[in-house]
Amino acid sequence: MSNINKDYIEDYIRSVLPKRDSFLVQLEEFAQENNIPIIHPEVAEFMRVILKIKDSKNILEIGTAIGYSSIVMSNSIKEGNIITIERQENMVKLANENIEKSGIKNIEVKHGEAKDILPKLNKKFDFIFIDAAKGKYMEFLPYCINMLEDKGIILSDNVLFKGMVANDDLVVRRKKTIVRRMREYLDDISNHSELTTSIIPIGDGVALSYKESENR
Repeated sequence: MSNINKDYIEDYIRSVLPKRDSFLVQLEEFAQENNIPIIHPEVAEFMRVILKIKDSKNILEIGTAIGYSSIVMSNSIKEGNIITIERQENMVKLANENIEKSGIKNIEVKHGEAKDILPKLNKKFDFIFIDAAKGKYMEFLPYCINMLEDKGIILSDNVLFKGMVANDDLVVRRKKTIVRRMREYLDDISNHSELTTSIIPIGDGVALSYKESENR
């Protein structure tokens, strides 16, 4: 559980989610058994809805892990391409294996630090998903805004970080820097002149940011 919602609320939301693809269930079980963080099931469903509303075509993900969320996103769009960035070599290997097993052809995994790869991406995206090192979100943000099309969306995961971001009483000493940086990030995206943002307490907390059109 995430400390964001009462357990009974989280359990109920998950109980009404539609049945997931068997391969995704296998990935969820693998992630749980190996203590690998992936998006919560209710966040995955929320992401699917946003992608369908947006009819996204060009997607960027920062933080691939085992490829779970990339596969979720690919299954949620009619056409288009996904670029996903992962710094850990073992995760890149697992992600590529899982993507190959899924039969999906429109996901490209880039191995390296996001801070090195982002400046070299000469592309525009209509949807960007940030789910990487929590203390680095502020570092990624300027690149993401620059690469995001007008009326595009940034979805940021784990923004309430087990409730610590919202309540000092929950903060673990070794996590103080991450909490401080995440609070700075949320303050920035909530007050940024180019973004309209809503912070939503599902999963471990998500932030949905919409980039305003220059001609609004």
